[in-house]
Amino acid sequence: MTATTSSQIEIDRERRTLSVEIVAVGTELLLGQIADTNSAWLGVELALIGAESHFHQAVGDNHERIVLAIRTALARSDAVVVCGGLGPTQDDITRAAIASVMNVSLERHEDLVERISKAFADRGREMPENNLAQADVPRGASVIPQTLGTAPGLICPLGGKVIYALPGVPYEMSDMFERGVKPDLLRRLREEGNESVIASRVMRTWGTSESALAEALAGRFAAIESGVDWKLPRTTIAFLASGIEGLKVRVTTRATTAAAAEEALERELGEIQDVLHSTFGDVVFSVDDESMEEVVARLLDRKGLSLGVAESLTGGMIASRLVGVAGASRWFRGGVVSYASSVKHSILGVPDVPVVSEAAAAAMAEGARRVLGADVGVGVTGVAGPDDADGQPPGTVFVGVSLPDPTTQDPTTEVRRLNVPGDRERVRQYSVISALDLLRRTLSADGAN
Repeated sequence: MTATTSSQIEIDRERRTLSVEIVAVGTELLLGQIADTNSAWLGVELALIGAESHFHQAVGDNHERIVLAIRTALARSDAVVVCGGLGPTQDDITRAAIASVMNVSLERHEDLVERISKAFADRGREMPENNLAQADVPRGASVIPQTLGTAPGLICPLGGKVIYALPGVPYEMSDMFERGVKPDLLRRLREEGNESVIASRVMRTWGTSESALAEALAGRFAAIESGVDWKLPRTTIAFLASGIEGLKVRVTTRATTAAAAEEALERELGEIQDVLHSTFGDVVFSVDDESMEEVVARLLDRKGLSLGVAESLTGGMIASRLVGVAGASRWFRGGVVSYASSVKHSILGVPDVPVVSEAAAAAMAEGARRVLGADVGVGVTGVAGPDDADGQPPGTVFVGVSLPDPTTQDPTTEVRRLNVPGDRERVRQYSVISALDLLRRTLSADGAN
């Protein structure tokens, strides 16, 4: 067996991959009228297939500036993904800009004319003349057929590099990336001798801060950094603050096979979960795509329990998230939006106490059980702001959970006070996931997950 030399290891470390730059087109992006979610989505997908993306650009609807942006991207990257500007209006000039970069003319493809015309006919609509511009293709480019709209995508080779053009509509963009761009990039990666697998999983947490997570996992970062063995999969950890979806811990690894990548991910996820549980308790509520409400639904379903909710400041937002889970009719009885104090008193049986209080939250949870005929009740009351209420400042929230004791079946009620930061909308949104999290923790307290 031949020993591995340091020079071989260095070659492995510097194995060639593809660099891909994203250029988002649209003046509305620069003005902040819409968020550039396409670039964020593409960044994740490019990383998952092993491509590198060091630069993202945004450029307005101006021919010269789009040309400059694409040429700049080609000067420092192997491939460019251009999003937007493929529509039928006067400001949709991406095709012409790409043709200028390629120094070719635009050619009208009659098969595309027929396809676009048919798309309008199928909807019972007459096609405007300007939609024909969507059938114009730079000479030498190939087309990614459209299945969800009218604007086809483009694959435009230029020497050893390539320009991909995708629509700006997010669901059209992602569909074309999967069908056209991704297979072409994977082919180019194989030609470069880079057949590594990049895999990623996400651990979702609620109940602590990003800085606290980073501090708790400092040891894992140090272990990964100091214990690098180039014969083993390389693993990285990143934090993603995701608002009302919680703080996410993304673990990514690069390996030669899918099995090796999965093994490395499972090992690292286990290490992280152990650290977080010993530091914060039950802050990890799911791994991968399971939302907080889906976790709650699974626990209720498994235990054969039904749920009713009584909401004040959240105004039905908890019920809305719960009924978004498939099969909610099996375990969700309904909700009472008791915004007015009189409704709390007359329907839910809240006693003559301040309606923003521990006692009111407990009575609301118990009232939800009784009025809705549910096994479990949740009550939420608080101050969304901007003014104080019942002597409490904005952001003060009380969450009550009432459920049968697993041994005696007698009702027990737990109430938690929260101090939620932010404006009125953030207070309401964070109150929803905090209430669901308290319910999750209460339901799983006996060890069932």
